[in-house]
Amino acid sequence: MIAAVHQPQYFPWLGYYDKMAKADVFCYLDNVQYKKNEWQNRNRIKSVGGWQWLTVPVTYRFPQRINQVKIDRKTPWGKKHIQALTTCYRRAPFFDEYMSLFEPILRSDPERLSELNIALAEALRRALGIETKTVIASELAPLREEPTDRLIDICRELGADTYLAGRGGANYMDLSRFNDSGIRVVFQAFDHPVYPQLYGDFVANLSAVDLLFNRGPDSLAVIRGEGE
Repeated sequence: MIAAVHQPQYFPWLGYYDKMAKADVFCYLDNVQYKKNEWQNRNRIKSVGGWQWLTVPVTYRFPQRINQVKIDRKTPWGKKHIQALTTCYRRAPFFDEYMSLFEPILRSDPERLSELNIALAEALRRALGIETKTVIASELAPLREEPTDRLIDICRELGADTYLAGRGGANYMDLSRFNDSGIRVVFQAFDHPVYPQLYGDFVANLSAVDLLFNRGPDSLAVIRGEGE
């Protein structure tokens, strides 16, 4: 069994779903320290003027964990994100079909960032047709804090004999300890696809909603390199 683990991101990018699709079980790592100005509260979409950020305002205090970070509900961020997605993608061929999956979540005014991110990530997973089982780290048995030990604990908890790591995983993981634990480590190989987009030249590394709105039911095949 192959396990993959990643922090819950806001409207994740294609590489996130490539990893998820290649695993038998995917764990949302919601109980590690929040990282400011990364991908946990923002992502990029494509507009007529190029890419732009969608950022969820948060009230973060170091060293809170992701599942402790609250959304700043004083601002109408959800309404603004719906408006931005509509403005940027209303002419995309599959916008109407899939926006209806995300709009209720953006209007739901969740209290915590992890709740929002996981709800959107799951909606995207289902829309892409990925059947991988997903779990939430904070709902598992207590995990050790050291990064390698934590990943080993998750694999053991899930009954996985293989851990699918991101390309940068070797920079912080102790591979010998995985070996000693009887867990094989493989590294994700993902080549970003090029596909038809709105507004001219192709822009890579956007939220997966860009692909979904433009390619619809063919999106997973595109992620797997089976489409243009």
